[in-house]
Amino acid sequence: MSPSRSPAALAALALEVAVEAGALALTGYRHPKRVAHKGAIDLVTEFDTRVEELIRARLAQATPDIALVAEEGGGDAGAALTWYVDPIDGTTNYAHGHPFWCVAIGLARADGSPVAGAVVAPALATHWTGAEGRPAERSGEPCRVSEVDRLDQALLATGFPYDRHTSAANNFAAFVAAKKRAQGVRRCGSAALDLCLVADGTYDGYWERKLKPWDVMAGAAIAAAAGARLTSLGGSAPRPLTGELVATNGRVHDELLELLRAAG
Repeated sequence: MSPSRSPAALAALALEVAVEAGALALTGYRHPKRVAHKGAIDLVTEFDTRVEELIRARLAQATPDIALVAEEGGGDAGAALTWYVDPIDGTTNYAHGHPFWCVAIGLARADGSPVAGAVVAPALATHWTGAEGRPAERSGEPCRVSEVDRLDQALLATGFPYDRHTSAANNFAAFVAAKKRAQGVRRCGSAALDLCLVADGTYDGYWERKLKPWDVMAGAAIAAAAGARLTSLGGSAPRPLTGELVATNGRVHDELLELLRAAG
């Protein structure tokens, strides 16, 4: 990549766009808005669509040769690089007035390996960025994963799929097992923010399944830049394109994988 197209430069672009998009989303936060259902418990608001339109326009203008895939409007992955965009990750929180939501813009290669990412959480007044070859940052300051090295002293995070009412692969057993073993397990409703909180050392580990690439790509890039270890639930290479991911500080990773395998 040329210097103007380096991972760091593209992360800076993603942050610039996400800040503008977050400001738009914030105008609808805790105000009346149109809310529709994509599924029984899968919500979409008018601001998801408006924010995505803004991001598409800005990125198409700045990087017309990079493909874009986003939650509401879809898209096709590119042969080399693709932007993965979640205009509001944590829409259920956003619709209910809960502050744990964000704008997430991630860049990945065709094989799904994350290159750069930016996550902006307007209601929390916090943002994160990360890129290959550069340290991750939390609101402009370098951040790193934690140094906790035992699962019984770890604060973990996870989430549950939209089909949890009908699917046996609902993550309940793993959640209960982790709740019994770890110091605590949080479920706050935004995969992108969960990964950023691993990156800045708040969480010591995170796992989830049945996610979409736009849910995790930005956060995965940031977590990787902060020194996190990322794998599949089975311990192989991470699979952000297929929605299965474990991210930890590295020190509790094997112990968490063992717990997840035993829980099934």
